[in-house]
Amino acid sequence: MAERKMISVVVPTYNQAEYLGGCLDSIYFQDYPNLEIIVVADPSKDNTSETLSEFVRGVKQDQASYASRLEGDGTVSRTTHPRYPQKGRKLIIVENETRLGHTPSYNKGFRMATGEYCTYVASDDICHPRMLSLLAEPLDRGEADFVYSDVFIFEGERILREFKLPDYSFRACFGDWYLCGVSKLYRRELHERVGYYNEAFIANDHELYQRFALSGARFSHVPKTLYSVRAHEGRERDVHSNENWAKLMAESSGLVREARKALDGGKVNE
Repeated sequence: MAERKMISVVVPTYNQAEYLGGCLDSIYFQDYPNLEIIVVADPSKDNTSETLSEFVRGVKQDQASYASRLEGDGTVSRTTHPRYPQKGRKLIIVENETRLGHTPSYNKGFRMATGEYCTYVASDDICHPRMLSLLAEPLDRGEADFVYSDVFIFEGERILREFKLPDYSFRACFGDWYLCGVSKLYRRELHERVGYYNEAFIANDHELYQRFALSGARFSHVPKTLYSVRAHEGRERDVHSNENWAKLMAESSGLVREARKALDGGKVNE
């Protein structure tokens, strides 16, 4: 069987030490066999740096075991193995000396990426185990350039709702509202052709992915729930603060109006 194409996963993080280890675990334990994980960490007031150091140590050294054989003397022997996958994983940690902010950190990670496919994962979210393998399938088959899936919204140990996204059309995903960019995987060459995340935008993914679509990129929806977005108080203190939320909504509303003009002008198919 041919080796699967490398996927680069960028994880920008800032003051999310409480959730960062779980996020990285959810990426490391994907069933996809060939991953490059690039963590771009802004200087944080919490123990983000220590969390990253501990994760690197754990990947190299941690062991796990399971009861595996009943012996003749009545004892049960155990098989010991590395806690983390040791093959098909490349881990890169970048700790910024000064705070870049979310969008510059995305771009720094993506400019370092070498995978044929790429995505970013918010460091307080969780990827479901088959997320990357299932999103990669339409890309492997040459059916799409950008693939997205449905998501859970959760808080603590409870699922608040399941967010079922529409099958792709430009009108449904950009002309009505932005509905395709949380759980996603796309060809890295789109950056080379269209550019990177606009650092003037809070709605950076909306702006970029609409640019992808307007440039002719093919989008596809995988109707499976493959990602969990964490709701927690910290979101309201940062990107989703009242001030930033108002700017985010204004930016997205402007982008939707631009999408409708493109539809009305025949510059893009429905």
